[in-house]
Amino acid sequence: MPETQGPAGIIVIAQAETPAAPGTLPAVSGVEIAVPPAEAHGGGFPPFDAHTFPSQLIWLAIAFGALYLLMSRVALPRIANILEERHDRVADDLEEAAKLKAESEAAAQAYEQALGSARNKAHGIATETRDKLAAESDAGRKSLEAELAAKLAAAEAQIASTKNAAMANVRGIAVDTASAIVDTLIGAAPAAKSVEEAVDTAIKG
Repeated sequence: MPETQGPAGIIVIAQAETPAAPGTLPAVSGVEIAVPPAEAHGGGFPPFDAHTFPSQLIWLAIAFGALYLLMSRVALPRIANILEERHDRVADDLEEAAKLKAESEAAAQAYEQALGSARNKAHGIATETRDKLAAESDAGRKSLEAELAAKLAAAEAQIASTKNAAMANVRGIAVDTASAIVDTLIGAAPAAKSVEEAVDTAIKG
């Protein structure tokens, strides 16, 4: 059975041909025309066809449900995990920054306290050293003064002793000299007591 393609996609099927006389067209019997399914429904775009709306709604619901399940089971949990990880990371970073800030403030405070303590200690050491040096200097001065006073007293005592010894020698020499002079002048030795009294009077006067 031969087939021919007609206009607009119409398939013409010829079942039999009858030979014709010369100069005439052959006669065709049993002609069938096969129309495509789209043409059978009116020839419109299937999604806009009212007859396909129920099936389209069903497939839309199925697709929406599948998309919802995919988003709720796969995409949304991943997004939630990413957001949670980011939130946790930001919170950890903020906590670490706060911890470092607290540590730096504590270190600065400890440094200030150590610096103040060192200053106070240095001031105390300087004061103690100054007082110690002053005490040692005062003690040395007093010791030196006492030593000088002792030496001065010893020197004065020695001078007095030397003076007394010298005066005793001078008195003896004076008594002997006076006795000799009187003896030479008068030809007789004077009384020793009188000569000593006269010499003592002369020395004191």
